[in-house]
This record gives sequence, C-alpha cells and structure tokens, in this order.
Amino acid sequence: MLQILYRDDLLIAIHKPSNLLVHRTELDRHETRFAIQMLRDQIGRRVYPVHRLDKGTSGALLFALDKDVGRELSWQFERQQVEKRYLAVVRGHADDAGHIDHPLSRRPDDLEWIGEKVETAPQPAVTDYRTLARVELPIMVERYPTSRYSLLELAPLTGRRHQLRRHLKHIAHPIIGDSTYGKGRHNRMFADELDCRRMLLACVEMRLTHPANGEPLRLACPLERNFTALLARLDWADAARAAGIELTI
Repeated sequence: MLQILYRDDLLIAIHKPSNLLVHRTELDRHETRFAIQMLRDQIGRRVYPVHRLDKGTSGALLFALDKDVGRELSWQFERQQVEKRYLAVVRGHADDAGHIDHPLSRRPDDLEWIGEKVETAPQPAVTDYRTLARVELPIMVERYPTSRYSLLELAPLTGRRHQLRRHLKHIAHPIIGDSTYGKGRHNRMFADELDCRRMLLACVEMRLTHPANGEPLRLACPLERNFTALLARLDWADAARAAGIELTI
C-alpha cells in the first residue's frame, strides 16, 4: 500500500518509495510495478500524473483525480510556480550555501525517442542549496585515508530532467547512490559499509496553489525508513529535524 499524504476530491499525493517507477517506460521494460497502476488499484479510480520523480528518488508525488485539473497542475509545474524542497547526501564537503546557474541540454524521455525529432539545446537551469551537516568518515575510498560527505537541502528553481543530479555532479558533489551521475566507488562504500543501497535523494516538500480554490497547499513528506536510518548512522538526524524535515522512525 502506498502512503497517502493528502487527498481531496481533485488531488491525491503519495509518498513514492525509492526504486519505484512512476509509469511504464521502455528503458525499464522488465519492471512490473508502477506508482500510477498501484495507486489506481489502491483507490479504485483513475489518476493523472502531473510531474515525475526519478525511479531512485523517493518523496512527495502528486496526482490529479480529474483530467482538466491534471492539465492545470501540469501548467503550474511547467511555469515553475511550484516550490519544491529536496534532501540529498553528496560526496565531499559542500559550501555552506550555493546558487547553481548552469544550463542543461534537454534529456527527452523514452517516448520522445520513437520517431520524434526533439530539440536538445541547453535550457536555463537553476538550483539553490544549503548544507545542513557534514561528516568525515575514517574510510579510504579514493586516494585519501578518509572520506567526506554532506547533507544538503536543495531547491530547484527550474524543472529540467535530472536537474538536481546533473547540477550536483557539475559542482563536483554528486549524489550518493546515483549510478548515472555519481561515483561508483562511493556508492559501493555506502552499500558495503553503511548498508545503504539507494539513491540518497528525496522530495520532502512541495508548495503549490490549489487549482480549485486558489488557496496555498503545502505537501510535506517524511523520509523513507532506509534514508532515516542512514541519517541516524551518520549522526545527522537532529540536523534534518532542525530544518523541518520529517523523519520516519
């Protein structure tokens, strides 16, 4: 059963676990579980996705219960009117805060590759971040006897595909567990030494305008248990709580 964070007559928001696809894709043909299908079966009615989360990313995922409402919500995301907040664990000791303004070439989804000409020129992409905690572990991963990591709060101001993952790679602080843009040695160390085998990126909050009444709507999402366990092991739980992030106990 998917955890429902919010529901009314027009909207429903869930906590998507890591390693669950939002919808069927040609890039993961072997997968048989999808958030859309699971939620539809769970509540007994059709749902309309209005944005996406990568397979490895956990957190708040919003659906519409009406096609027209879904279209309006999608416009809010496209017009960058939805505020999103993420939590990530990255390699290295990041600056206290930063503003990443780095254009990204468009990454079409798998459906667009089928006989469709897609413009892939770089598009504006902006991300703000602040560092909540840092740690230095007495474990040799590369050429140094210790390894450094940071806990970041991320705010994407644009909505490019894989934006956070690509931006953090761009500033040399890739996300732990990211098999595409991250560092394999660090990913393996977290799996072998810290028993963490997921991408450490989660959408913990969204703020938007309700399409029916125009009122502000805040959707908060607690961390998945495996993410919370990792924070506890690195002594970062208090730093996450201080930033207003809900932990799953």
